[in-house]
Amino acid sequence: MAVTIKDVAKKANVSPSTVSRVIANNSRITEETKQRVRDVMEELGYYPNFQARNLVSNKTNTIGVVMANSATLSFQNPFFPEVLRGISSVAHDNQYGLYLTTGANEEEVYNEVVSMVQGRRVDGIILLYSRQNDATMNYLANSSIPFTIVGRPFENPDQFTYVDNNNVDNAKEAVHYLIELGHERIAFVGGGLDYIVSQDRLKGYQQALADAGIPFNEQYFINEEETASLSRDATLNLMNMDQPPTAIVTHDDLVAYEVIRYLEELAISVPYDLSIVSFNNHKISEHLRPPLTSVDISIYDLGYEANRLLINKINDPDTEEQHVIVPSTLIKRGSCRQLP
Repeated sequence: MAVTIKDVAKKANVSPSTVSRVIANNSRITEETKQRVRDVMEELGYYPNFQARNLVSNKTNTIGVVMANSATLSFQNPFFPEVLRGISSVAHDNQYGLYLTTGANEEEVYNEVVSMVQGRRVDGIILLYSRQNDATMNYLANSSIPFTIVGRPFENPDQFTYVDNNNVDNAKEAVHYLIELGHERIAFVGGGLDYIVSQDRLKGYQQALADAGIPFNEQYFINEEETASLSRDATLNLMNMDQPPTAIVTHDDLVAYEVIRYLEELAISVPYDLSIVSFNNHKISEHLRPPLTSVDISIYDLGYEANRLLINKINDPDTEEQHVIVPSTLIKRGSCRQLP
């Protein structure tokens, strides 16, 4: 049962109107009383309902958008502005606003989501990621608020509404393309393996190698999250192997840009010495030198479909869980070449 303002008042030994004034930071209330009430609010897990003006309709006309980590880091990646563009398009058409998480770490993001839900600040939530054993997703699964996920859930996917790409097949297609060009020593720079998209792309990479009878070499696999601060050293170690890779598949275009920069420092040319394939197909990718071969995962459509499904759930709470697979396309450009 949700904690009410009366519960806070009773515990703090004040009137409900005093609690309301503390929430409003009324100057008439002493700092001692404010602190006592705030301590009780924290102890009881009470989150003020900032959308009380909408109690009559019981709607806020606001969608919560949850990023995996801090907004600062998220917006450094072109994926997030583009997926938000898709979400915003549906929100605008349905007269909804957006409420973005701004937590600096996983714990802060979780606390913000709890505050959103218990404070009734939003009508529904979109998770922009799917992570293994994620506290925020587990909390939402046990709450009554409608939510959708960009990414396949780790467990019991049929019990959730989500939008995703076929990441296993996308990775297989990228690796098969390199194999068709004559490459056999193919490295894979993946994302953090607690994210389902990273697990699926690694699986596709391994399956493509197996299809071609090429053994999986652990030395050709780099977990980019673990080596983010050592990417230059990781690239150097790859290229200093007795049999260095002739091609690399990277988790996304940002990682590819970084790898190319390190290769330039090593006087290794793309694609003449090394071919590169990536994911996401950011707009800048076609303007690189050489232009980057990348899997276009239709980022805008991921956001658009996630919000469309969410608003359907808000309008009809009894609607069945749905799963939408957004198509992807391998865009072949100049970062890959046929081996002699």
